[in-house]
Amino acid sequence: MAVGVFDLFSIGIGPSSSHTVGPMRAAAVFAEELKASGDLDRVASLRVDLYGSLAATGHGHGTMTAILLGLEGYHPELILPDEVEERLATIAETGKLQLAGSVELPYGVQDMVLRPLTILPRHTNGMTFTVSDADGETLHQATFFSVGGGFIVREGEEDAALKELDESKKELPLPFRTAAELLGRCQSKGLSIGQIMMINERASRSEEEIREGLLHIYSVMEGCVDVSLKREGLLPGGLKVRRRAPDWHERLLKEDKDRDPKYWQEWVNLIALAVNEENASGGRVVTAPTNGAAGIIPAVLYYALHFAPGMDKATQADRDDVVVRFLLTAAAIGVLYKEQASISGAEVGCQGEVGSASSMAAAGLAEVMGGTPQQVENAAEIAMEHNLGLTCDPIGGLVQVPCIERNAIAAAKAINAAKMALWGDGTHRVSLDEVIVTMRETGKDMSSKYKETAMGGLAVNVVEC
Repeated sequence: MAVGVFDLFSIGIGPSSSHTVGPMRAAAVFAEELKASGDLDRVASLRVDLYGSLAATGHGHGTMTAILLGLEGYHPELILPDEVEERLATIAETGKLQLAGSVELPYGVQDMVLRPLTILPRHTNGMTFTVSDADGETLHQATFFSVGGGFIVREGEEDAALKELDESKKELPLPFRTAAELLGRCQSKGLSIGQIMMINERASRSEEEIREGLLHIYSVMEGCVDVSLKREGLLPGGLKVRRRAPDWHERLLKEDKDRDPKYWQEWVNLIALAVNEENASGGRVVTAPTNGAAGIIPAVLYYALHFAPGMDKATQADRDDVVVRFLLTAAAIGVLYKEQASISGAEVGCQGEVGSASSMAAAGLAEVMGGTPQQVENAAEIAMEHNLGLTCDPIGGLVQVPCIERNAIAAAKAINAAKMALWGDGTHRVSLDEVIVTMRETGKDMSSKYKETAMGGLAVNVVEC
């Protein structure tokens, strides 16, 4: 299917869309296939092989535990944090999992086979699931790739998936693959980028369902912040990173009783930190478009709702409209990155995650602040241009340092990019398409040490304890 707004903004658990959400989704698909095959009762053994980045940084990203939950039949968009803790505690205590929810097998994290130096041809985030009967005969086997943002692709079906994508895009009323095509649609129809995206989304659901779904997405973002602000202490994982959001929130409430505009950046920083601290804790977040970059769009959307001109007099209906338009516009830009380049840190570095999110957020903000399609495209271009080359080198493989602060910095970049674009007339020297191609090529040229392998950068130059 063509990439849509609810693909780019999906509900899952932390800390990583490519290393947690994707693997859980793949494991759940494998379990469902096994159950449907009728061979589930014959299963005597299970083997899980993890390759490349999944193996190198899986422990810090919760990859192995996510796979265990997926094999039990849980899906990332449905499982709640309390269920995660309960099931993982039971598996750890008993040493057994319930394959597809019904067959008990002795299996745990320690039983997975890690191959960090083996990179499968399709993508560095590869995983193979194999189940055998009592005689050692393979009953079912499948290899999946987690390609960023929670998206998964099965080995051998890559070409078919691309063909299906191309065919499904033909069914859209106003298809686009490049920013130039998108701007052309806007010009010929006299519509904004968000309106073009809405028309395409209406090909698969009603406008009421789209609006309701997007408002629900934002409510989950808000809920993520609310939960995070109640948590204190250290983040899990051993780095002893202190949660800052609760203390910062308390200070802001004391210093900024009247929502003074001079504090806008402190509030934006707070929202970004809160979301990403919750993500680092394995909490419930929205991929936007990934977990590692989940705080940027909520933070910039918070700015749009609280600090953009005229919002102090806005009705609830006005605010809801801002949320819908912002997310639709951001998603349209996200489609460009997803289809022309990548949103996977393991494939192109953090420029594909934080860079894409910053670009999407800048576009969304420019649109709701009255920007023309050309100004919106310019905002997206500015934000990505100044995230080019950003590496993915989290310390200890944990989505904490530098990931949490990086979201706050990128949110401020997005706001500045939108403001710069709105002070122009939409004409600019470098196009968004040129920047997207540059990001893709930069990612290809980037050393694997800096693409979520924990083999370079801060991951090796900072002592973990």
